[in-house]
Amino acid sequence: MCGILAVLGCADWSQAKRARVLSCSRRLKHRGPDWSGLFQCEGNFLAQQRLSVVSPLSGDQPLYNEDRTVVVVANGEIYNHKKIRKQFAAKHTFTTGSDCEVIIPLYEEYGENFVNMLDGVFSFVLYDTRNKTYMAARDAVGVNPLYFGRGSDGSVWIASEMKALHEDCPKFELFPPGNLYSSAAGGFRRWYNPQWFAEHVPATAYQPLVLREAFEKAVIKRLMTDVPFGVLLSGGLDSSLVASVTKRHLIETEAAKKFGTELHSFVVGLEGSPDLKAAREVADYLGTIHHEFHFTVQDGIDAIEEVIYHNETYDVTTIRASTPMFLMARKIKALGVKMVLSGEGSDELLGGYLYFHFAPNKEEFHKETCRKVKALHQYDCLRANKATSAWGLEVRVPFLDKEFIDVAMSMDPEWKLYDANLGRIEKWVLRKAFDDEKEPYLPKHILYRQKEQFSDGVGYNWIDGLKAFTEQQVTDEMMKNAAEEYPYNTPINKEAYYYRMIFERLYPQMDRLYNKIVN
Repeated sequence: MCGILAVLGCADWSQAKRARVLSCSRRLKHRGPDWSGLFQCEGNFLAQQRLSVVSPLSGDQPLYNEDRTVVVVANGEIYNHKKIRKQFAAKHTFTTGSDCEVIIPLYEEYGENFVNMLDGVFSFVLYDTRNKTYMAARDAVGVNPLYFGRGSDGSVWIASEMKALHEDCPKFELFPPGNLYSSAAGGFRRWYNPQWFAEHVPATAYQPLVLREAFEKAVIKRLMTDVPFGVLLSGGLDSSLVASVTKRHLIETEAAKKFGTELHSFVVGLEGSPDLKAAREVADYLGTIHHEFHFTVQDGIDAIEEVIYHNETYDVTTIRASTPMFLMARKIKALGVKMVLSGEGSDELLGGYLYFHFAPNKEEFHKETCRKVKALHQYDCLRANKATSAWGLEVRVPFLDKEFIDVAMSMDPEWKLYDANLGRIEKWVLRKAFDDEKEPYLPKHILYRQKEQFSDGVGYNWIDGLKAFTEQQVTDEMMKNAAEEYPYNTPINKEAYYYRMIFERLYPQMDRLYNKIVN
């Protein structure tokens, strides 16, 4: 993961303005500690903080076309970049090994109508000096964060995190996933328009091997790396399948030639937590080089302010789950690992949360999965991305592969429904797809293990400890006056109040400036 900042259409072109843009860009340095780059053309600035995972020696940004009239800054992984390079080999001279460089010839060939040709996750801004226009885009479901604001002079600000723009924009908002912004057209338009987005109930029959193959492809393409990597392994179904598929197919990849076929796995938890035990069992079964990181409740409490700073949220569930991940990411990066695969997204796509048991029919079940997938960018994607990028660690999420999403969401939801009489537990379709008697991916009891919430799996005392601590930090009188102190999104309990206090101290007034978009 990298950090990008674009400031476009400024009335001020001065050195002081350039210095201000650089200062704001450096607030993203944790996302990209390996290189800083800045492009300026009159009152237009494109800045990037780079985390080098693909082509570390030649992929510094900004990226340019041959005569430097088109420039791009990007945060992303384009998994089909080699195929696109071949397509343009005769027309375009590539000057770096960056996977994101293919954005330029695509733009030159197709104008702004190319984003759906990118297979990957991304946020990018492209500026064309010839006609002084620009465009920006965000990946299909918002795996990579992006924000959009306007300066008081009418300039457009686009950044990977809110902290890079909130002081300079009277108002800003989420850059909606699956959208592009065009200065020529003067607004947003959706480039990602899958059939499931309209929430029509699909009728495609469940085909376990099709689902399995789509997921295996999603994992394999995410092994595109020029740096050491590993997998996050909690021992639950999703992370265990990511680890199993990675281990099975690693030998076939370019990464194996560079780093060998040994796979490193990582888990975090309180001493004696469910995740530590389950992950150790899966790691032993798969034969990974396994790393356990232990933390205490006090370690987590001490990190909360940093977690809120990096995650830019006071959402209780997000902070609870982000804190152990934040602590683990620091340890992983210290081992020299720069990229990990993780299991986010499966529960939303396949109805894996236990409350899905109560869906009255398949129509309501499908409607809720659509809602959950559309909201991922505000919760699990945000947590996974920001908690790890805080330490310059990139997380890749194969369950949110565009092709896998299409397969999972085009399936008749009747197959996803919980049905005790038929022996179908949550995510039965995924479990069944990987239930291979001849070449097992996982032991049966792991394959059919019930889901733990991340913050429960790391240790039940974690939540109890947070509640007890925040109970001492927030008085009854403070809660009595909570609506007066925080009229917008008023905290409903002491834990929420405590997180809100920290957020307001770190980001004064940000909550009132931030206008949420759900698109």
